[in-house]
Amino acid sequence: MPKIRNFFMALAPGIVTAAIVFGPSKITITSKMGAMYSYSLLWLVVVAIFFMIIYANMASRIGLATDDSLLVTIRKHYGRWAAGLIGFGIFLVATSFQAGNSIGVGLSIAEATGTPMAPWIILFNTIGIALLFFRDFYKVLERLMIAIVVLMLFAFITTTFLAKPSVSGMVSGLAPKVPEGSLGLLIAFFASCFSVVGAFYQTYLIQARKKVSPTLNISTSRGTGGMIILGLMCVVVITCAAAVLHENNIAVNKASDMAKALEPLFGSAASYLFLIGLFGASFSSLIGNATIGGTLLSDGLGYSSSLDSKVVKSLIAAVMVIGSIIAIGYEKPPLEMIVLAQSVTIFLVPFIAIVMYLLSNNRKLMGQYTNSPFVRMAGLIGLIVLVVLAVYNFKELFLK
Repeated sequence: MPKIRNFFMALAPGIVTAAIVFGPSKITITSKMGAMYSYSLLWLVVVAIFFMIIYANMASRIGLATDDSLLVTIRKHYGRWAAGLIGFGIFLVATSFQAGNSIGVGLSIAEATGTPMAPWIILFNTIGIALLFFRDFYKVLERLMIAIVVLMLFAFITTTFLAKPSVSGMVSGLAPKVPEGSLGLLIAFFASCFSVVGAFYQTYLIQARKKVSPTLNISTSRGTGGMIILGLMCVVVITCAAAVLHENNIAVNKASDMAKALEPLFGSAASYLFLIGLFGASFSSLIGNATIGGTLLSDGLGYSSSLDSKVVKSLIAAVMVIGSIIAIGYEKPPLEMIVLAQSVTIFLVPFIAIVMYLLSNNRKLMGQYTNSPFVRMAGLIGLIVLVVLAVYNFKELFLK
C-alpha cells in the first residue's frame, strides 16, 4: 500500500499540469480539428505529447536538482531581466487565456441550466479566489485538479463511446499528413498541447511535492502519466468530433457547438456529459492558469513563489478578476480568436524552452539529474520545431 500511495503522490504533479493545459480552448481547437479534418490529425497529438513528455521530464529534473525556484535559478544564471521578462510574459499569457477559461465555466453551467453566463462567471471566480485562503493551498489545488481530471475523462470517454467512432479511421489518422488549409490549426494545437509554460510550472509542483515526499526521484516524477492522460483527452475529443460533427457536416464556431451536435443523436444526457467535461476543463484551467500567472510574475519580480505568499495570492486573484471582467465584457469571443491566442503564445515559448534546455543540460547545476543523451537530443529537436513554427507563424500573421 505505501508503494501504491507513493506512486500516485509522484504522479500528481503531472496530472495537475495536464489539467491546467487542457482548458476550454483545447476543447474548441480539438473539436474543430475533428469536425474539419476527421481523424487525419490524430498523429499530431502523438508528436505534441512526445515533446511535452520530454520537457516535463526536463522540468522534473530541474525541480529535483535545485532548491531554488526555477525563476530564481534563471535570475542567478542569466540576470534579473531574463527572469522578469519570462515572469511578466507568462502573466500576460495567463491573463489573456483566463477570459476563455471564465467563459468556458459560465457557458457550461448556463447551457445546462438555461441561465445567463455572467453570474456563473462571477460565482466560480469567487470560489477560485476563496481557495487561495485555504491553509494548504497546494494540497487543495492538487486534489481538486485530480478530481476534475477524473470527471473530464469520464465525461469525454462516455460521450465518445456513444458516438461509435471508426476504428479504421483512427488508425489511418496516425499516419502523418497535413490536410490543405489545416496549418494554422496545426500550429495552434501544437503550441497549446506542447505547453512549455505548463512544463515550466511543473518544476514548482515538483518542488512543492518534494517538501512533502523527500524520497521523490526522477523515475517516479517525470510527469509522463499526466502527459499521457492529456494526450488521451485530446484524442477522445478529436475522435468524438470526427464521429459526430464531421460525419454530419456540422461546423464548430464556438465551444458549445459540440454539445449541441450531440443532442439530436443521443438526447440531453449526452449533451450534459459533454457540458460536465467542458466545466471540468474550464474550472481546472481557471484555477491552474491563474496560479501559474500569479506565481511566476511574483517570482520573476523577485518576490516569493510560495502559494502562501500574500503577493502571490494577490497576483493570482488579479488574473482571475481581469479574466472575468474581459469574459463578461465580451461574453462570446469567436473560436478564431481563441485559436489565434493559442498560436500567438508560440512566440514566447521558444525563449522559455531555450532557457529550460540550457539549464537542464548544465552538469554543474544538475549533477545526477543532468539530461540523458536521449532527452538532450529529443529536447533539441523539439526546440528546433518550436523556433520554425514561431518564424512561420510570424510570417503568416504579420508579413502577409
